[in-house]
Amino acid sequence: MLVILKEDIANLGFKDEIVEVKPGYGRNFLIPRGLAVIASESAQKVLAENQRQRAHKLAKIKADAEAVATKMEGVKLTIVAKTSSTGTIFGSVTNIQIAEELEKLGFELNRKMIHVANIKEIGHYIAKVRLHKDVTVEVPFTVESETATIAAPAEEAPVAEVPAETTEA
Repeated sequence: MLVILKEDIANLGFKDEIVEVKPGYGRNFLIPRGLAVIASESAQKVLAENQRQRAHKLAKIKADAEAVATKMEGVKLTIVAKTSSTGTIFGSVTNIQIAEELEKLGFELNRKMIHVANIKEIGHYIAKVRLHKDVTVEVPFTVESETATIAAPAEEAPVAEVPAETTEA
């Protein structure tokens, strides 16, 4: 007996596959539970049409993902984080922070699409953004210390005062 599966079934097949099963298994188990339908000629035509439409939609989704990937190719991010004097980050840099930086640049992404290693120190890293099951982009980013950007202007002021004090003495 040929049936078209409506769901993935372990050791039998995947959704929308036509499989051969014993008549009792199909009639008494699969069909009553809504896991399969009899593979009549009309059901096979409907299945073929549905697969064609689904393939067209998936191709469009993949093309859109590839377009976004080409826009992301030249993007470089800078993430500022609070750090200790040794360069260790208080907390860590996560995919949420990278998603926020990409959103500032106009990329609407789900944070679950972004994969980042555990980042605990300042430096240069790469985030992998999975836009589609076949489309992945690597986005380089730099983690900088928040205190280094604030400390730089503070260091300039005492340097200007030190020569003034040495000339007075």
